[in-house]
Order: sequence, then C-alpha cells, then structure tokens
Amino acid sequence: MGDFNRRIKIILKEEGGLSNHRRDPGGLTKFGISQRSYPNLDIASLTREQAIEIYHADYWNPIKGDDLPAGLDLLLLDTAVNMGVITAALLLQDALGVTLDGHIGPITLGRARQNMPEILGDYCAVRAWRYEINRNEDTFGKGWFRRLFRTYETARSWSQK
Repeated sequence: MGDFNRRIKIILKEEGGLSNHRRDPGGLTKFGISQRSYPNLDIASLTREQAIEIYHADYWNPIKGDDLPAGLDLLLLDTAVNMGVITAALLLQDALGVTLDGHIGPITLGRARQNMPEILGDYCAVRAWRYEINRNEDTFGKGWFRRLFRTYETARSWSQK
C-alpha cells in the first residue's frame, strides 16, 4: 500500500475539505467524498481516515492501482475521484485503443505498460476533452485543467524513476 499512501496525499490536497457548491452535482462534499455518491454517509462528520479508507476500497482497488505503472496510477486515481471509476477506466481504454468496457483487466494493463510513458499524455488528452464537453466546464473548467496539469507533471516525474 506504499504507492497508494503516496498518491492519496496528492488527491486529498487537490480535494480539500468541506464544500457545498451550488453547481456541483455531488452536493455536500468533504475530502472529495460526495453526498450524492454516499447518500447514507454523514459527510459533514467524515474524517480524513474514513475518506482514505473509502478511496482505497472504492477507487484504488477497482482501478487496479497496485498493478498500474507508476504515474499512470496517480492519473487514474485522480480521474476516478474526479469523474468516477468507470469513466477513468473508459478514458484509459480510449487512449490505448482497446475495447471500451469500463473495467481494467489484463489487456488494458498490458497495453498500458507497453505504452509508458507516452500514454500519460494521451490519457490526459482524452480526460481534457471530457472536461471540455462537460456542462459545468464554464464554472469548474479552469480548476479542472489546472488540477490535470499539476497531476500530469507529478505523474510524468514518477514514471521516470
């Protein structure tokens, strides 16, 4: 879990604390965990440790974070948190040119490893396009793109170690 611990620090820094922006479809959100996604959870009382447990079980494990190449694991985790696990997988599959099924399996993982580090830029391009066509791009777009660029820079540096 060493890789997850390093990556989640970046995610939590990006997500921040408690928010309830009127244009955010997630509603009340804390540490990036939204009331919409977790309707039975007391978001206002959510602790950092609980958020980390949720991220590990519901985001890191489904994207196969432990099996992804360094750097790409961060980008996918960040996308899963920002857009959803299935979207993160679909965007990776789109960037790789493999069958789009929304689940990261051996074909997607193998192709990702073969295409490192170039896939990082390709992945960011398809993620950026998704932002561009989002109905809330006018409200959140600049922040989304800044986050994407920061995450890409970190991912790129980690992929070269």
